[in-house]
Amino acid sequence: MILQRLFRLSSLIRSAVSVNLRRNIGVTAVALNKDLDPVQKLFVDKIREYRTKRQASGGPVDIGPEYQQDLDRELFKLKQMYGKADMNTFPNFTFEGYFSQHLGGWQAPRKDEILILSS
Repeated sequence: MILQRLFRLSSLIRSAVSVNLRRNIGVTAVALNKDLDPVQKLFVDKIREYRTKRQASGGPVDIGPEYQQDLDRELFKLKQMYGKADMNTFPNFTFEGYFSQHLGGWQAPRKDEILILSS
């Protein structure tokens, strides 16, 4: 009985390991394949070049003064529209006036109370 369970368990482990190894070998074969077609190689090289430029500049790459002017103009519009708050922080909302006006003196029931609703 114990020997049969051990054989079953070992066969399950063997099949799981073989599937995992097959999948990993397939992924590694694709990743290690260095034979790229010329268009694909140019595309990958441009992406790497853009990434290094972006990391060096710390922001958008190859922008002109008109881009910065447009960005400043749009941020100014947003500040006028939504207040003079910092645009990088989430605003704080207070609903105290709303709740006291619309709900009156309603209090949430305590845990030991039973709320009975009538129709």
